[in-house]
Amino acid sequence: MPLSSVFFTMVVFNNLCLKYLDVAFYFVARSLTTIFNVVLTYLILRKKTCCKAIACCGVIIAGYITSVLQENGLGTLSPSGLFYGLSASFSVSLFSILTSKRLPYIGGSVWRLTFYNNLNASVLFIAGIVVTGELTELQYLPHAFSYLGLFFWGMMLISGVFGFAISYVTTWQIQVTSPLTHNISGTAKAAAQTILATIISLHFRSVLWWLGNCMVVAGSVAYAYVRHKLALKEHQHQQGTSTDGDREAPPFETVAIEKDNPSGEH
Repeated sequence: MPLSSVFFTMVVFNNLCLKYLDVAFYFVARSLTTIFNVVLTYLILRKKTCCKAIACCGVIIAGYITSVLQENGLGTLSPSGLFYGLSASFSVSLFSILTSKRLPYIGGSVWRLTFYNNLNASVLFIAGIVVTGELTELQYLPHAFSYLGLFFWGMMLISGVFGFAISYVTTWQIQVTSPLTHNISGTAKAAAQTILATIISLHFRSVLWWLGNCMVVAGSVAYAYVRHKLALKEHQHQQGTSTDGDREAPPFETVAIEKDNPSGEH
């Protein structure tokens, strides 16, 4: 249930962030996922981060601040949207870490975890609708047998299928790679969304605004590179340790015989 609760907050905060902020700024608003990942990895998994990786996080934070100041100068920055973006970043990082911890408890079955997670989240969403008083809004939904209703419910069905697919792929990616890799790939996807959003909506931004975005991307890529090199180094160290461990000492009886027979005759 804790994992489903985090998933619930992640979806809610993501949608609220898009509601209050421009879609082009969505990437920057969610760019602190890597920072929260470093903090939560230390607090939950008790794993420290090297100085080079922390320096990369500093670049991400600098790019985030630059873009926020530029967005505020344009008059399109919403404090509520900024808060929801930070909350979404925190939820995404916590979800990826909790997923990696929960998978071993169900035998590493991605299908089971995805099913249980979506089932629990559905109950939480229904409870959220009741608590927020939006239950009465259901009467305004279009009827299923009208043209508008068929279109609406068809789109809802398609979005539900894709949502389940994204949830499965997310869990599978965390299982075969790591929470960090999942967050980095999410950052790259969000960067591509930012470029497409500015092109489609024809929203022009200043040079400093784009500089802030580039700093966030560069810091994220550099962070991924540093962690990748560190992982390779740890893997090589483990292989070297296991190779040395395979070289067993001769049995005690053999050593004793050799001491009793210096000539080597048995």
